[in-house]
Amino acid sequence: MVDFQRRLSIALPERQSAFLWGARKTGKSTFLRAAFPGSLSFDFLRTDLLLAFTTRPALLREQLSAASPSVLALPVILDEVQKVPALLDEVHGLIEERGLRFVLCGSSARKLKRGRANLLGGRAWRYEMFPLVSAEFPRGSGEPAGMDLLKALEHGLVPSHYLSADPRKSLDAYVRDYLKEEVFDEGLTRNVPAFSRFFEALGYCHGELINHANIARDCGVDAKTVKEYFQILCDTLLGRLVLPYKKRQERQVISKAPKFYLFDVGVAGALGKRRILEPRGDLFGRAFAHLVFMELVAHASYSELGYDIHFWRTKGGAEVDFVLGNGEVAIEVKGTSRVDDRDLRSLRAFGETHRPRSSIVVCNESAERIVDGIRIIPWKRFFSGLWEGRIIA
Repeated sequence: MVDFQRRLSIALPERQSAFLWGARKTGKSTFLRAAFPGSLSFDFLRTDLLLAFTTRPALLREQLSAASPSVLALPVILDEVQKVPALLDEVHGLIEERGLRFVLCGSSARKLKRGRANLLGGRAWRYEMFPLVSAEFPRGSGEPAGMDLLKALEHGLVPSHYLSADPRKSLDAYVRDYLKEEVFDEGLTRNVPAFSRFFEALGYCHGELINHANIARDCGVDAKTVKEYFQILCDTLLGRLVLPYKKRQERQVISKAPKFYLFDVGVAGALGKRRILEPRGDLFGRAFAHLVFMELVAHASYSELGYDIHFWRTKGGAEVDFVLGNGEVAIEVKGTSRVDDRDLRSLRAFGETHRPRSSIVVCNESAERIVDGIRIIPWKRFFSGLWEGRIIA
């Protein structure tokens, strides 16, 4: 078994609790067992526990009253807490009256919000767990990261999928189970056929500018409903919207249409029925850009830098994949082993207007070089530089 060293860190001072959110199977429960080995833990995926606490939320208070002071000095883990919204009132009371600490773990806060559940009024910090990132892989001799690029793009970086001997079956099952358990069973949408068609449509619009009207026509619903479907995916942590960067008035820059990226490159591949067998071609390039995006998202969260990630695109077609922060770093991703002058045009156009501190092409070349102030960086070197604070800090 591979020993992944997760970059997430949860350090709770006295009387401080936390929510830990993340899509299914990203490794939240495994992380919490390792981070808090002596803590009491309640897993509401267990049917008996779910039924007992749903019927009598006060059972939590009663069981914790019987626990020893040494155990209660550690945070109490409540896993899949969104399945028992009423339990949060008990948690609130135990925090206030007894000073207990909790780590409340789940895959979506949407059901809690819709049911007006008690979200503890700022008494709990928010953390998020993502699929694997390059810095979590065991380091090989002389390698900045032990991640296999083609395997990551084909399997995805959900830990069990990356390690699976049959990732296609695992991914297909994950997509079906996620729809059933996270969306339909939780009652997040009533139009099951339309949402299923929308989910399938993500296979061709993923990572592209969103045209709500076109997707709505394919799904047989209106554009407003499609926007709500995208919000469901964001709220259930299955993906995120990326907004265009527009710091100043630029008439030729697209400023409204967002893009959408799923939380995992393997899940995106399963939806689009994509196969990547070699490090070249359009499918490889799109998946490669998605991988870089997810690395940036996780880094912004785990490093607690919290920088924004946008894209920049003109109506004439010039595009920079990712603009970090307030325009400090501009990143273009090229799935090629040889970057030529044409690949630098969009970064040059962005640089003339916005003057970023650093302009970067992430690619599959073998060595770093600089052309007209633009850094051309192999992906492994870029990833290691990101986590070492040499890309943005």
